[in-house]
Amino acid sequence: MQNPELQVGIRRATEASELETKERCAIVEVGNDDGDPDLSIARARVRPGVTTAWHQLVNTGERYLIISGQGLAEVGDTVREVVGPGDVVRIPAGIPQRITNTGQADLVFYALCVPRFQSGCYQSLE
Repeated sequence: MQNPELQVGIRRATEASELETKERCAIVEVGNDDGDPDLSIARARVRPGVTTAWHQLVNTGERYLIISGQGLAEVGDTVREVVGPGDVVRIPAGIPQRITNTGQADLVFYALCVPRFQSGCYQSLE
């Protein structure tokens, strides 16, 4: 069944749109707009030795799809795992999360949020 709110189109990400965040990572919003209200996609980059801020998303689940690099993903009190290319970290809504780049190169992953990420859902835990 087709989602009537999903609009046909192509979104193009550019390096120029990368923004440094207070969360201690750089983000490129690949897809986050009213044309696809059910999902947002952001590319995140974490420098070697950096740990992102503890945070949680209210009413929004998230998945990290690791593209390159190596990290330590922490999700709630139960998950503390080394992750690398091809791994998917699943994070239910309202669960604390952070990731540490444990490698020598940038850790790059896609953050997929359902429903799409909106600034009001972000809660810093630091």
